[in-house]
Amino acid sequence: MNIRMNRRRRLYEGKAKVLFEGPEPGTLVQYFKDDATAFNNQKKGTITGKGVLNNRISEYLMTKLNEIGVPTHFMRRLNMREQLIRKVEIIPIEVVVRNVVAGSLAKRLGIPEGTVLPRSIVEFYYKNDQLGDPMVSDEHITAFGWACAPELEEIMSLALRVNDYLSGLFLGIGLKLVDFKLEFGRVWEEDGMMRIILADEISPDNCRLWDVRSNEKMDKDRFRQDLGKVEEAYQEVARRLGIMPEMVTGADVPLDGSIETIGKA
Repeated sequence: MNIRMNRRRRLYEGKAKVLFEGPEPGTLVQYFKDDATAFNNQKKGTITGKGVLNNRISEYLMTKLNEIGVPTHFMRRLNMREQLIRKVEIIPIEVVVRNVVAGSLAKRLGIPEGTVLPRSIVEFYYKNDQLGDPMVSDEHITAFGWACAPELEEIMSLALRVNDYLSGLFLGIGLKLVDFKLEFGRVWEEDGMMRIILADEISPDNCRLWDVRSNEKMDKDRFRQDLGKVEEAYQEVARRLGIMPEMVTGADVPLDGSIETIGKA
């Protein structure tokens, strides 16, 4: 049964997603766009069907993480492009976990791309587009009050746990998790206790994924570096995960905040 909900108020629009007021207190509707950006919004484009694929991929991965006890904001998928999420107070830090040298790390340190790191490295970036999301240390984070020391410790622990689980999951489908970006937020439970949970999304937009055998890039680097076959790479990740949707255009869902809830997600 399809249930048409009233139009919702648009609260925020980012580079890849739009957030709408949720149907219940403490919830939001997260809409995935086809827009693609790179190099701090200097390069812009469209990846056809990306929003539909990222919605499905992020739903799958967030659900798996929930199942192993990693708390996330994901509640359920509503339709091809939208999912219901918990409203969180976003901590203004991007957490990057690196397993293999790539991207800015290769440029900063002059280490050849593809070099396997002796251990996973966690980096922090201040979430501010106008400043270019500068890299910061834990000292900056605690000194400026973006997060306190116990919160930062919990974020580090969760990020490494996510890395361990996703590395194994992707390896099982022939993909190497090179690095990825996470965001976290605060929620207050019914007992008044604050909790740190995983927010945003997990998809080829914010994960570097390479084919294990060929090292072929299967993520947004294909857009960044003009490698071509960007849509095909996203589709291949979804196919290997076993969640390739029947439709990849998502033309049935308008970008006006109206929502159709599907009986089977």
